[in-house]
Amino acid sequence: MIGVVGGGQLAMLLIEAGKKRNVDVVVQTAAKTDPAAKKTNQLVLHDPTNPVGTKLLAEKTRLITFENEWVDISSLLSLENNGVSFVPRLQSIRPLINKITQRELLNSLDIPCPDWLAIPLKKSTEIDLPADWGFPLMAKAAKGGYDGKGTKIIKNLKQLQEFLSVEREGQWMLEKWISFDKELSIVSSRDSKGIVRSLPIVETYQSKQVCDWVLAPADINHDVDLMVRNIAASLLAELQYVGVIAIEFFYGSEGLLVNEIAPRTHNSGHFSIDACSSSQFDQQICITSGINVPMPEMLVNGALMANLLGLQSNYPTSLTQRLDNLRGIPGLNVHWYEKEEEKKGRKLGHVTYLLNNKDALSRKKEALDVLQTIRSIWPTS
Repeated sequence: MIGVVGGGQLAMLLIEAGKKRNVDVVVQTAAKTDPAAKKTNQLVLHDPTNPVGTKLLAEKTRLITFENEWVDISSLLSLENNGVSFVPRLQSIRPLINKITQRELLNSLDIPCPDWLAIPLKKSTEIDLPADWGFPLMAKAAKGGYDGKGTKIIKNLKQLQEFLSVEREGQWMLEKWISFDKELSIVSSRDSKGIVRSLPIVETYQSKQVCDWVLAPADINHDVDLMVRNIAASLLAELQYVGVIAIEFFYGSEGLLVNEIAPRTHNSGHFSIDACSSSQFDQQICITSGINVPMPEMLVNGALMANLLGLQSNYPTSLTQRLDNLRGIPGLNVHWYEKEEEKKGRKLGHVTYLLNNKDALSRKKEALDVLQTIRSIWPTS
């Protein structure tokens, strides 16, 4: 038995992976309507950020992992010091729960990332920008941002001054705007013996700063593939990290740059449930519970994963009809998260289609043809 701090679809998919390994997953989440709460046999009904709940979770199992990175490390140290095995270890994730400390870590290891600077907490209308920075700029919250939340595109000096002058919750950073050709992602794991395993590198495609669809494997040359894998392995070794991690990259004229690091399973790795011999969730189950960890081999030539986001309330086709229509597409695997309510932009599920073509160009055309059919039924939010 293992525990997971946090609910939602990532915990739900972890539970499903656990069942295939006969590993029960206890969930700490705030609501009985949570997708993971509906799937688990044991529930700790506490907010995931509440250490009292995690203490109750630790009374059920001493092996605990995380659904998200919003971890109050200081409040959990006493549990770790008393024999609770967190996967990953608290010390390993400490620099990853904040985008500013992420960037400081990358800079210290000479791993390339976009130029950035921390915004002072004190309100002001002035900030010293490097001479080679222009507009637009990207502002990012140091903590709590996901799926486009906690980010703001700043188009000109006036917008920058307005942004600096208003009250902001928590710390933020500014990032030099990056022009890129591709957005890449790798999901890797490292076990207690230090062995690193990686899923195929993927290309991710965004809409309104939220992941729309993913193509696996990415169409990149051998040198870029090797560089991505080496960066992942270097970070995991430096942090003495045990568990699953996701690293997002920009790739283009400025080279390969690390964008963000997520110390957990990740949306860009969902394709692995259907396309790989061991999914990202299976990797986390095996590592956390002490089962021998298999190599996650790609079983097919490629895969398309597309997110299903909630649409506006007056959308003409009902949710039930959309789901039925998707399930009618031959070869399409529908993963539904069973959330209580359709809210615009909310992740409600995802679909995966296994691709047949061997060469990258034909594979991408096949993916785009299938994606067009998917989006004719369920458009991007």
